[in-house]
Amino acid sequence: MQKNMQISFNHILLILLAAWFSINPKESVAQKKVEVSGFLEYLNTTMAPANSAVWQNMSGVYNRINLNYYATKNLKFQAGMRNNFLYGPLLANTYPVYTDLLTNDDGLVNMTFDVAHDSSYVLYTNIDRFYATWTQGKFETTIGRQRINWGINTVWTPNDIFNAFNYLDFDYVERAGSDAVLMQYYTGNFSSVSFAAKLDKDNNLTAAAMVKFNKWNYDFQFFGGVMNTDMVAGAGWSGQIQGAGFNGEATYFRDKDHFGDNTGILVASIGANYTLPNSLYMHVSVIYNSNGTSGPGGQGANLLIGQMSAKTLTLSKFDVFAEVSYPITPLIRANLNGIINPLDHSAYVGPNVSFNLTQNMGLMVMSQVFLGKAGTEFGGYGQIYYFRLKYSF
Repeated sequence: MQKNMQISFNHILLILLAAWFSINPKESVAQKKVEVSGFLEYLNTTMAPANSAVWQNMSGVYNRINLNYYATKNLKFQAGMRNNFLYGPLLANTYPVYTDLLTNDDGLVNMTFDVAHDSSYVLYTNIDRFYATWTQGKFETTIGRQRINWGINTVWTPNDIFNAFNYLDFDYVERAGSDAVLMQYYTGNFSSVSFAAKLDKDNNLTAAAMVKFNKWNYDFQFFGGVMNTDMVAGAGWSGQIQGAGFNGEATYFRDKDHFGDNTGILVASIGANYTLPNSLYMHVSVIYNSNGTSGPGGQGANLLIGQMSAKTLTLSKFDVFAEVSYPITPLIRANLNGIINPLDHSAYVGPNVSFNLTQNMGLMVMSQVFLGKAGTEFGGYGQIYYFRLKYSF
């Protein structure tokens, strides 16, 4: 008991130090070799379930601290830590499933610490960045917990075999990291050869080599390797057509144990975006999953809080995303985005408005509206409303 209390005290002390850094970042930096950044945030979540007239609420206080240490001109260390305190009836009604998911760490090294929890609250710390980078000429090696981002599309990233993300998880913009090794050799300003490998908590291996180059004013990438039980091969591109951004990526998965049969899976996405002279931004994207269903594509709670992989970005065979965004004033921006599953006739709509209150303070109001019958991809969830106040430094 005393040991557990001591561990919790150490974690709480670590959180208090991180919060102090957040409020006093400049005073905390004693040397120019050290950079500190992060944010302090309050997020209120209110859910109106589709099958209940009782609304449920949850509040969260979040702190993030990023630390960069430039040891030499060739060696850099970086760490990033999240301290989260959530409480309220919504958390209690999903206990212990949601609490267990929040404090789960898929990395080879467990860097998520459950400081304290009960049925109606949880306080936890997660270290999602902890790595060293060595640079020597055109060669760069990064070892530790890091974000390896091979995706190009901003909604669905089938090339992102190391760190796939859930688009609906809008508040975790930094995304999770992996315990990995990344080696890169830059053959030119827009070309490189890379190799990356990671292990998860179950010792599953993901490893691949990638080649990047620029041709016809387009950036291309090709890779091949292994992701858990699958052999993988993928490609992607990014460029412009008449001033409009145009990108796409695709990955083919083939089970290593059944490599000779026809059970391969292709996941591909393509997107385009354009900004009008009046600053109206428009964005569309589509995804295709050869293993997806043409019927109801429901995935239960996984849609909102589940772990994604490049192979399971959607359970549907086909989804369409659209977004428009407009700066009402230099300090106020409105956004409307949505996803439609034309096969099971369900949809998601996410309107939001962001306000820049000061140089470092922002306010956002947002809703996530889910439409469709129960069992469809976006049906049966109801509506979720958010209020976020965020101070960045």
